[in-house]
Parts: sequence; C-alpha cells; structure tokens
Amino acid sequence: MTKKRRERPDLTRPVAVWRSRDLLDGEAAGSLTVILRTRGCRWRRCAICGYPSEGAPASAEDLTVQFRAATRDLSSEDRVVKIYTSGSFLDPEEVPESVRGRIIDALAAAGVEKLVFESRPEYITRELVEASAAEIRTEVAIGLESSSDIVREHSIGKGFTFADYKEAAEAVRRGGGSVKTYLLLKPPFLSEASAIADALRSARDATASSDVISLNLTNIQRGTPLERMWLVGDYRPPWLWSAVEVLKGVSSVPIISDPVAAGTRRGPRNCGRCDEAVAKAIREHALTQDPGVFEDLDCSCKAAWKKVLELEDLAFGSPLESDSRRL
Repeated sequence: MTKKRRERPDLTRPVAVWRSRDLLDGEAAGSLTVILRTRGCRWRRCAICGYPSEGAPASAEDLTVQFRAATRDLSSEDRVVKIYTSGSFLDPEEVPESVRGRIIDALAAAGVEKLVFESRPEYITRELVEASAAEIRTEVAIGLESSSDIVREHSIGKGFTFADYKEAAEAVRRGGGSVKTYLLLKPPFLSEASAIADALRSARDATASSDVISLNLTNIQRGTPLERMWLVGDYRPPWLWSAVEVLKGVSSVPIISDPVAAGTRRGPRNCGRCDEAVAKAIREHALTQDPGVFEDLDCSCKAAWKKVLELEDLAFGSPLESDSRRL
C-alpha cells in the first residue's frame, strides 16, 4: 500500500485566527488571537505538547504575510491581540527580530491596547520586553505549569527550573511588561487530588511573579507520550470539578481558564451531562473573577468526583472513572 504523502502546509496562512473576549483591566474586552505557523519550538521535549507537528520552515517574509492576513480586518473592538506560535515569540530563530518589530509597530499604529505573546524563559530579556513595551502594553506568557521542579521535569519535561521562571518574570517586569503564568492542571503521573494540590500550591508560589495566572486543563494532543498513556488507560484528563476547585481556591491574583476540548474524550470532563454548564461557568469566571458563578452548579457526578479524590491514590495512581467505561 502506498503511504499517503503529507500535504505541505500553506506558509502564507496562519494556523488559526479567532475572536473572543479577554480580561482587560478588570473588565471583558474584545480580543483577537493569531497563531502563526513558524518553525516551532526548539525544545520539543514536553510530554504533553503536540505543537511540534505544526512546525514548518516559514521565512521572515512568510511570517509577515501571515500576520497581515490575520489582521486584515482588525477593528477598534480588538483591544487585545494575542500573537502565539508553536513555541516562543522571542526566539529569534522562530520569529526573526525584524518580523517582531513589524508586528509590534503595526499593532501600536492600529491602536491596539495590549499585546500578549508567549516565550520560554531562556529567550526573555529585559531589553526585548522593553522594546515592545515602549510601543504597546505588553504581556509575556510563560509556561511554568508547576512550581515543583520534580513535577515540571519528570512529569512534563519542560527543561527549566522554577528559579529560571522567576528570573525571566523579573526581567519582564524590569522591561515594563506584565507576566501571565500558565499552570497545568493534572500533569501526567499525578492523581486527581494531588493535581489539585499541585495547582493550588503552584498558584501560591507564582503569585509574587504573576500579574495573571492562566489555568490550563490538560487535553490529549496527538503524537505525544501523554496520548500513549491515555490510549492504554493510564491517564484520564482532569475533571472539570477539579478546575472549579482550583479557581475557587485562588484569590491573591486574577486567575483565568479556558477549558479547551471540554466534554470530549480527549479533554477535561465530568459525566457528560453537566460538562457544558460547568465549562460555561469556568469561562464566565475568567471574565468576571466572580466565584459566585460556581454556586449553583451541581450534578450527581460530583459525588463520584469526590470519591475519586479519596480513593485514586489507593489504586496505585491509576485514573479512576465514574464507571467501568472510559468516558
């Protein structure tokens, strides 16, 4: 049988573009998210990340064309623009300095109030953030995932320490930017209860270095070591109830969450009956920071979730389901 040839990606089009609402100065604001197709992350060793498969040898000209296509319909409603890649916006091999400069200049000229981008710590310097912040309000997102060096290294494989993260966050602030810290709910090898405890502890540890925390709920991305664990039944994505527990437990810094793939087999979920309502409340909390949105949520599966918290560690760390099926 002839093996199907993989189609070459269109380097003139971004991976994705969409509009949503984001938290800006305590209120909901229109935002535009752009994912550029770049060479991808140079690290490429995280157990949970399927983004390396999106990488392609895009040139500086390709990236400029992608950005222009993505922002062709930019309007005054787009007060926040998030420019993401499959790796680090500040990595010069992924996004050349000339392209970065064009993007920042164009967004500032368009009157965009805030630019958000992601970077690993090793590429963050005060000078780079200062150059951006001098043109436009700048937020740098850093994927800490967990404040535990053991969890970050052995469960995820991030390749940097908590001290590296704190040093990078300090450089962002010295450069006049703000820091968004990504935390991961339920890295591999953590039970449901230990995952909640890790997220809460990590939020406390990261508060001093963060202007906002983004709680990312683990989903199963294709071609990853985590997918192999999931396929043989050694991993279950987090319960949405666990996310609610963490969000209610953090009040020292704004904390947001967007439960990607909620209610699907590969995403965070409860029993299926309440997934949509709980995910909606989580997204509402991200815009209001009001824990009251969770008060009226209830479902019979909540008792099963609580039992999982009690018993999962006794089952040799295997992910218990609410019944014998893999939901």
